[in-house]
Amino acid sequence: MGAHFYGADSEDGDRIDDPSEDALFMMISDLNDSGNTFVVVQPDGNDPAWFASVTVRDDGGYEIVRRDTVRGEHDATTETSVNDIARDLTIWMACRDFPGRPTRQVTEL
Repeated sequence: MGAHFYGADSEDGDRIDDPSEDALFMMISDLNDSGNTFVVVQPDGNDPAWFASVTVRDDGGYEIVRRDTVRGEHDATTETSVNDIARDLTIWMACRDFPGRPTRQVTEL
């Protein structure tokens, strides 16, 4: 059965459908500088509207890239804490649009 919303794929072929924060933590922790250097999270299907990637940096730590063409977002940051990366990605992905799920409207209080 495929992912309901998105999947995480690593360079070494691991895949987790609809990964939790803990699953992202494990996948990022498994990255290394030889043969498993990145994880990409994106919706299944052709031409996804958004993606996030985590890549091992040569000088240590990780580079995180987030892009959402619908919202016009594109940023790249660096981080050393796998825990912070997994948490931040989980929060960021919760705000993305998914086919078949109603779009969330942000209202000001």
